[in-house]
Amino acid sequence: MGENKFSCSLLLLFLFLATCVNGEDPYRFFTWNVTYGDIYPLGVKQQGILINGQFPGPQIECVTNDNLIISVFNNLNESFLISWNGLQQRRNSWQDGVYGTNCPIPPGQNFTYILQAKDQIGSYFYFPSLAFHKAAGGFGGIKVSSRPLIPVPFPNPAGDYTILAGDWFKQNYTDLQAILDGGNNLPFADGLLINGRGWNGYTFTVDQGNTYRFRISNVGLTTSINFRIQGHQMQLVEVEGSHTLQNTYSSLDIHLGQSYSVLVTADQPAQDYYIVVSTRFTDPVLTTTAILHYSNSAGTVSGPPPGGPTTETDWSLNQARSIRWNLTASGPRPNPQGSYHYGLINTTRTIRLANSAPVINGKQRYAVNSVSFIPADTPLKIADYYQISGVFNLGSIPDNPTGGGGYLQTSVMAADFRAYVEIVFENSEDTVQSWHIDGYSYFVVGMDGGQWSPASRDNYNLRDTVARCTVQVYPNSWTAIYMALDNVGMWNIRSENWARQYLGQQFYLRVYSPAHSWRDEYPIPTNALLCGRAAGRRTRSL
Repeated sequence: MGENKFSCSLLLLFLFLATCVNGEDPYRFFTWNVTYGDIYPLGVKQQGILINGQFPGPQIECVTNDNLIISVFNNLNESFLISWNGLQQRRNSWQDGVYGTNCPIPPGQNFTYILQAKDQIGSYFYFPSLAFHKAAGGFGGIKVSSRPLIPVPFPNPAGDYTILAGDWFKQNYTDLQAILDGGNNLPFADGLLINGRGWNGYTFTVDQGNTYRFRISNVGLTTSINFRIQGHQMQLVEVEGSHTLQNTYSSLDIHLGQSYSVLVTADQPAQDYYIVVSTRFTDPVLTTTAILHYSNSAGTVSGPPPGGPTTETDWSLNQARSIRWNLTASGPRPNPQGSYHYGLINTTRTIRLANSAPVINGKQRYAVNSVSFIPADTPLKIADYYQISGVFNLGSIPDNPTGGGGYLQTSVMAADFRAYVEIVFENSEDTVQSWHIDGYSYFVVGMDGGQWSPASRDNYNLRDTVARCTVQVYPNSWTAIYMALDNVGMWNIRSENWARQYLGQQFYLRVYSPAHSWRDEYPIPTNALLCGRAAGRRTRSL
């Protein structure tokens, strides 16, 4: 009887695959076993979260429009979910992998994600989204290459390297979570990691005279970083799926959750050089290094690692403004990226989002427009599908800052499919903020210091700003984006500072289409896990 049920489930799964994705696009299958394991990234034994025994986890390598079938087996003693930072799920928030859309994978069970790199290229990463698991590992890189017939605006590099960098704590993730649950702030990070290792723990080998692509992501918890390579210049070529003007930089600020691609030519004397990552806007400044090793090296690294920029924000702000779209380059499809004239479309709604750090019921919390998010007992997407009342209310977060005190709420904002919105992130605090929107790429039209006003639009870049999925907001500053609401679903808008996200600086945007058509959104997967008030229900048969 059990075998018949398993066979039936498999049949339904493949029927869903055949129906909901383009059968002509290739499939890539992954099996991931999630376990605990001892790790020593800063020389201290910790309990890490490993995928197939690896920390960081295995890299996903695929091509535009590939279908990704990722079977995740949870061998932890607690529930687990994986989310995809920047890998948009077109019409398919069912696969987003955050608690607002998915029931967690229970201990000892598995779930198969059915994803598609639909009309995407670029550099991204995945990470565990529940609790404070991200502080234990479970993250890895995502590389989406262009299809062979789509031109790329630079020659094929001799090699392609992924760098996952960020801050790290020596305390186990359960202890860090307990600090937050107790209403306190996290301590300052203990160090920085590059691909899971500390000082000089990782080596990248290059051949003299060749050019290499480095895909760099800030996978840390709380801190912006600066990236540089001793004696070498970096040519920026891609930001989270957008080909950029190929400006040259000696160092790059990379904020929480962001990903960049640079080309580096091994054009220096044959020896070893430092690859340096340091914290930004912190006192003290943390630094770690890896090694750029020339294959014909005549010597080891020498001298101190090169220093980074000062703690001032003006340098970083000017660098951010210099990152522009390459309007002559093709995107995932054979049409110029610049053919989408984002600046000529009238916005239909302005949403202003202000972060704050209120104390609520005697405990430190973080909020958006005074609302500090609390998870519901049922994932919001599932409650919406089954029309379960009492889980959330639309309009439970206002479109504008209230200026009032913080309060707890399961906050969901209503939005209409195909609207074109202006979102302004306003930061009156003295720390850099970093914001991510699941399921979307958006145009960063402006950022500046001071208070945003309608007159700020006069200085927007409406021609060649970069499109990305994670954007920074400097202290006492604002950042504005334009976004086409072309992806139906329930989508998480969150701080990429994981302590702030965990303590409420997030909410969900419900992009709604009354058509209820598969053209707009895929149906609930037949293998969907159901929990909370939806437990015991059945998914709709195909």
